[in-house]
Amino acid sequence: MKYQRLSKEQLEELHVEFINFLATQSITADEWEDIKEQKPHVAEEEIDIFSDLVWQKVLVNAQYLEHFSKDQIHLFDLQDDKMNLIAVKVNNEGIDITTQEGYEWLKDNLLNDEVVFYNASKEYGDDKNQDKFALIQKGAAITKGELYAFFTKLINSKKG
Repeated sequence: MKYQRLSKEQLEELHVEFINFLATQSITADEWEDIKEQKPHVAEEEIDIFSDLVWQKVLVNAQYLEHFSKDQIHLFDLQDDKMNLIAVKVNNEGIDITTQEGYEWLKDNLLNDEVVFYNASKEYGDDKNQDKFALIQKGAAITKGELYAFFTKLINSKKG
């Protein structure tokens, strides 16, 4: 397994897609029930293969990731050849930007000296989807990139 098995809830959400996946392998509903009962290891393998296919599609289509911690936000723009990072760090022990109050403080104090911005780019390793998946495993969420675009504009206006 290359990525991670989908949870029971995720599999239930993708029920129709899983049925289609089984159909592409000429496995009928009755045969699937038989496989689950008679050969559970084969059923597990099929679920793992399906999970990898789903993750592969998700990772190929992912364009932005966000990761929040108590004092930092990491925003990733996932390009074809590299990932660009905008990091926002709050140098104030009393502020936790994972809370509503802390996030509001950050929005109101973006130009405060206690808020520092960093830019970086990193080329992918041998498998860019594995690099993306590793970030998701560490808590990053796939987004549409609104926050990345906002901070890109803010950083560029500070330069000018």
